[in-house]
Order: sequence, then structure tokens, then C-alpha cells
Amino acid sequence: MPEVAPPEAVKERFLLSVEGLEALLAALRGDGWRLMGPTVRDGAIDHAEIRGVGDLPRGMTEVQEAGTYRLARREDGALFGYAVGPRSWKQVLFPPKLRLFRAHRTEEGFEVEPESTEPPRLALIGARSCDLHAIAVQDRTFLESPFKDPDYAARRERLFVVAVNCGQAGGTCFCVSMRTGPRATFGFDVALTELLDEGGHRFLAEPGSERGTALLARVGAIPAQEPDARAADAVVERTAQSMGRAMDTTDIKGLLYRNQEHPRWDEVAARCLGCTNCTLVCPTCFCSTVEDTTDLLGGVAERSRRWDSCFTLDHSYLHGGSVRHATRSRYRQWLTHKVASWWDQFGTSGCIGCGRCITWCPVGIDITEEVAAIRATDGARPGA
Repeated sequence: MPEVAPPEAVKERFLLSVEGLEALLAALRGDGWRLMGPTVRDGAIDHAEIRGVGDLPRGMTEVQEAGTYRLARREDGALFGYAVGPRSWKQVLFPPKLRLFRAHRTEEGFEVEPESTEPPRLALIGARSCDLHAIAVQDRTFLESPFKDPDYAARRERLFVVAVNCGQAGGTCFCVSMRTGPRATFGFDVALTELLDEGGHRFLAEPGSERGTALLARVGAIPAQEPDARAADAVVERTAQSMGRAMDTTDIKGLLYRNQEHPRWDEVAARCLGCTNCTLVCPTCFCSTVEDTTDLLGGVAERSRRWDSCFTLDHSYLHGGSVRHATRSRYRQWLTHKVASWWDQFGTSGCIGCGRCITWCPVGIDITEEVAAIRATDGARPGA
């Protein structure tokens, strides 16, 4: 198992009680931040607008396996006692549907209605390390490419992030393999580790920015003692040792590049429904399309950007037909891009080991299993 990334040097660590966390959330609301955090909704732990600790999924956890997700009760009253839910923070920064412009017919021609350029100020509560890595991947896609996405940039600039170090690994998690967790090491204003032991229910808080430090001071966080710091480190280490999955990433780019005609692609295609679930729940997938609509009278026209998927037949359509007309080629494109050619395109992996694509695949296709199957016979096939 790869070593867990050590915590970055932090000048101070602080302690917050549950009441202190409530005060922290209230302070953020008072400063004009809209809180988005985990809550139980529609049979899952999902991100939604919250007001305080009372909206958090206290005493709830998730049981996740390939093609399986259900909620279960915990006995300890943990507020963040789960891994990751079906939706990542992608929907906040890269909305599923975004209107680009709206035009009205006039006597002289048409008039374009300007779009709002100021998104709300959002505080992300409970962001996990894997999702912070996913946001960093999306930053490379939308901010560091030759063409910066103005909507993404505006949303990205108006975030306050309260991260939570994972105290429980999910059955499909493999962030340790991808070196993306379970400890948050960057991308947050405050990082919390939930502690539930003989010392009581409390949080070790680490500031990650000047405004995070100022916020902790305002809500009366007290300096943590060494036993609390050790307890928090033990929580993260225990989580790292209990990953539900693992992926061997040794020369993974070369592995997939030299196995483009591996028979495993046919085997997985026979199971794949092409439903796009894996791409919709993935926190780094960014495929989109443009949709034009008009009203029945032709007086109003709108252009919108909406999520698409490389699993849809039309996504690879060029003049004359689809480039990837078979499920085999579409799945191969998705997996190869995710963990291989993404390195060529963006200098990083497109997979952050959250396991959502495994959990939410209706037939339980497992990306770690597919990579392992190809690796097991790499170079052993005739003509390979």
C-alpha cells in the first residue's frame, strides 16, 4: 500500500467543540456565505444548502459496494461519519446546465439579454481530500488551459472551503492508491478531523489560509494539545489502512496505451449499459454540449451549456457519423483518458480514487478491477 501523504507543516492546531462548529457555521452565514454541506436527502447523503449543525447527517453512514449504496445508522453520533455521496462539488463549479445567453426578437433584429456574472458566495462544508484534488484537476481544465472559462473562474473565486479529513473509508474508495487522501493537504481554509473518544465529541481544526485562521480565532477555538493531535493523526491513518479498493498505478499510462486491443474491452462492453452514470458522478469529467432552444413563436431563443458524456453516441459525432460507434470504444476512451491520456493533456491523473463510478454503476463495473485484469495479462497475449 502506498504511504499516506504526511500533513503539511501547520503552525497551530486548534480544538472546536460541536458548539464551536455551530458558531463557525453561524459566523460564515453572518459574513454572507451560503452554506453548502452534507445532509440526508432522497435516501443518500447529498450536498444541499444547510444552516447549521442540525442539518448535518448526524449518526448516519453509507454502505457502498459495486452497484450498491445504502444508508446505515452509526452508534456514535458522528456528523461526518461517511465517505462520499453520489454528488461531488462539480455541480457547484461546473453546473449541469448553464444558460450562456438569451435573445429576444425586436423590430430591428434581436436583442441579447446579458447573463449574471456574479455567482453566490458559497462555503463548502465537509469537502473531502479526494474532492479537493478533483477541484484542482478541474482548475487545470477550466482555468489553466489556453481558454479560461469565465463562469468557472467567477464561481471558483467565491468559495470558502471547510474540509473534513476522512474518518471512514468507503467500500469503493481507493484514494490512497491515487495519493489524493484521506488527509486534506491543500485547497482549504479550515480542515477538520472529527474525534469521538474518551475526550468527547470534538474537532481538531487546522487553518489553511489567513481567513481560516481569523475565523477560528473569532469562534474561540483553543490551541490543541499533543494528545488531540495524535488522536487526529490516528484517525486518518486508520482510514488509510481500510480502503475498500486499491489500484496499481505503476506505468498505468503505458499499460493502457499498449493494450488498446485487449479482449477485456469486449468483456466490459458486454456488461456496460452506456447509461453515463460513471461520468455524471465523476468529479473530474467535464464533457459538455451546447443546446439551442426557441419558444413556439420564435420570439425568444436561448443557448445553454449542459453536461454530456463520452458514452453518448452523439458526443463523438463528426460529419457522417459517430467516431466511437461501439460501447467497447466508448468505455475504452473513458478509462484510457481518465488514468492515461489525461497525463498527456493536463499533467495529472483524471481519477482521484473516490469510487463513485463503481458505486453508482448499475451493473457494478469496477475501474480498479478492469485495470487489474488488463495488467494481469499484459504482454502475455499472442502478438502483444
